[in-house]
Amino acid sequence: MSNNELSEQEIQRRESLNKLRSLNIDPFPAPLYPVDALSSELLQNYEEGKEVCLAGRMMSRRIMGKASFAELQDSEGRIQIYLNRDELCPGEDKALYNTVFKKLLDLGDFIGIKGTVFKTQVGETSVNVKELTLLSKSIRPLPFPKTDAEGKVYDALTDPETRYRQRYVDLVVNPHVKETFIKRSKIIASMRAFLNSKEYLEVETPILQSIPGGAAARPFITHHNALDIPLYLRIANELYLKRLIVGGFDGVYEFAKDFRNEGMDRTHNPEFTQMEIYVAYKDYRWMMDFTEEMLENICNDVLGTTDVQIGENKVSFKRPFKRISMIDAIKEHTGIDISAMNENELRETCKKIDVPADESMGKGKLIDEIFGEKCEHLYIQPTFITDYPVEMSPLCKKHRDNPELTERFELMVNGKELANAYTELNDPIDQKARFEEQVKLAEKGDDEAMFIDQDFVKSLEYGMPPTSGMGIGIDRLCMFLTNNSSIQEVLFFPQMRPEKKEVKIDLTENEKLIHDSLKNHEQIALAELKSQFDFSNKAWDTAMKGLAKKNLLKVSKENDELLVRPI
Repeated sequence: MSNNELSEQEIQRRESLNKLRSLNIDPFPAPLYPVDALSSELLQNYEEGKEVCLAGRMMSRRIMGKASFAELQDSEGRIQIYLNRDELCPGEDKALYNTVFKKLLDLGDFIGIKGTVFKTQVGETSVNVKELTLLSKSIRPLPFPKTDAEGKVYDALTDPETRYRQRYVDLVVNPHVKETFIKRSKIIASMRAFLNSKEYLEVETPILQSIPGGAAARPFITHHNALDIPLYLRIANELYLKRLIVGGFDGVYEFAKDFRNEGMDRTHNPEFTQMEIYVAYKDYRWMMDFTEEMLENICNDVLGTTDVQIGENKVSFKRPFKRISMIDAIKEHTGIDISAMNENELRETCKKIDVPADESMGKGKLIDEIFGEKCEHLYIQPTFITDYPVEMSPLCKKHRDNPELTERFELMVNGKELANAYTELNDPIDQKARFEEQVKLAEKGDDEAMFIDQDFVKSLEYGMPPTSGMGIGIDRLCMFLTNNSSIQEVLFFPQMRPEKKEVKIDLTENEKLIHDSLKNHEQIALAELKSQFDFSNKAWDTAMKGLAKKNLLKVSKENDELLVRPI
């Protein structure tokens, strides 16, 4: 990177880097630094005169002649440090304080300090620095928020585009963001501990799959060079986990990265985390009780309460949750009973109540659209929507009381789906027939219809015990329990559209003169523009052709006059 592309601060920091090296100070030393304390420990458990060794970023600095104060930020927070020139440099050589600390260190640099804990006259816990070591030089300035005399913060890093693309910067200058991800980690740890307490086995299954099964979704496709076959990033891990139930495990679960090549918005990311669990000899009614217990336990464990603020809504995760069938939910909110309708009648119903539908949609998808448009957003408190039509659930067992329905539930919270569960289909003949129905939907144009997984059907032919399975979206659960409305806020590095970069165009001296002049006009007569420059005809023609070729101007003709406008 040339100096022409660097800001003034970046140039100054690189100059400081070189000066440090000229003083035989390595700005990026390799040896271990023996940290033995954290800022939070010292602030919470004050111990006068305690000798400590800390490390972190220098986030502020107040130089007052022979003494200075600075703030050190480590993984736990910030603490004030005090540097006295003569204590830091007891000998004749004062360069460490006068030159290194005051002139060559910058905000954002990683430093290590050794010293003793004390309290200032105003009672602030601080560390009196006896030794100072540069641990890593920051050659790009952090976007520090500014504070006015009244303590009001402005110029804070709030732009989502910058925050998500440069999460490493976001975490440094916006400490509350770090708390979101700490809480996310605790949510996952609490869920894992709960599942382990039930003695279910955590497993791992393939991410690259020859057939993307377990959900109705559009997959990402890649190619395996060694085997010369197409492969898919998994859209779900369901079919592999059920194979393990066939193999003799009574309960298995997996925290899985899944991938769906679909839309992106505030609640969807193409790469997401899901926990799926399958337990033998259970059904979906048992799984509702289990899901309630797990979520109530996580809230109490992580938040200390089951009452959670989600946007403008206060949501209670205290058991029991409301339960209502999908058909009754549609009837409750539209007044229409769809239970006996065929596909054509459903399509007509969609038209009457302004629900978008197209010819590729089968009966199940039409019902799903009606529920999604008219009902889903109304369920704020945790609610199990149960007993889905059979066409919507090709991996789910038919309802024991009504063969038109399946034993399935989705848990709705704050108007969004949080979990999905079945009494699993374990009849191999029925399963194959359901897969074949999905093929017909694909032929009609449904690009989310399921593939036929013949090996999975074969596994069922060996026999799978009665089983219930459930998948829960970890990202969405974290959104709810951290009160974030955007999935990007709970993903360290969310998928982003490619960053638009300004293309630098090299211009000749004559081209630049003409181009700069054009910036002052929406349109100008070619003759008038030419009169501003003392160019030869050849030089003028060369410059104008160059600008036109670089798409920086356009010449047009109006009333027999040639006009030039910038592009």
